[in-house]
Amino acid sequence: MDQQPSKDAEYVLEQQVGFIMRQANQRHLAIFARHIPDLTPMQFAALAQLCALGRVSQNALGRATAMDAATIKGVVDRLRRRGYVASSPDPDDQRRVHLTATTEGLAAFRALAPLAHGITAETLAPLSDAEQTDFLRLLSKLR
Repeated sequence: MDQQPSKDAEYVLEQQVGFIMRQANQRHLAIFARHIPDLTPMQFAALAQLCALGRVSQNALGRATAMDAATIKGVVDRLRRRGYVASSPDPDDQRRVHLTATTEGLAAFRALAPLAHGITAETLAPLSDAEQTDFLRLLSKLR
């Protein structure tokens, strides 16, 4: 008996969700880098959430940005070196670090936020308004 896979079972990489999502993400990252070349998307996300949340622990910022502990530490370290984030130990728990956006960090975020809106618009530009709404709704279900 020949065990050849049927045509229906053929694996076509270009039709796989991970491959398509990776291509879409690569396109988005290129657009982001063109408009905001001095920060990575993860650095911008951390700065945005820090500006929105105010004083917050590093672990809470990691959760708010969907970054693990090691990743958020590196991101925060880079933002701190740029002067965008200040940190201080928790007086009740020296293992916990609290973060705040500096004046420079707040100013940078305020200047970059309109560009970030433009990045989203450019990323979604191939879709109609209705398709954009549907796409974001469906994509959110995959979290």
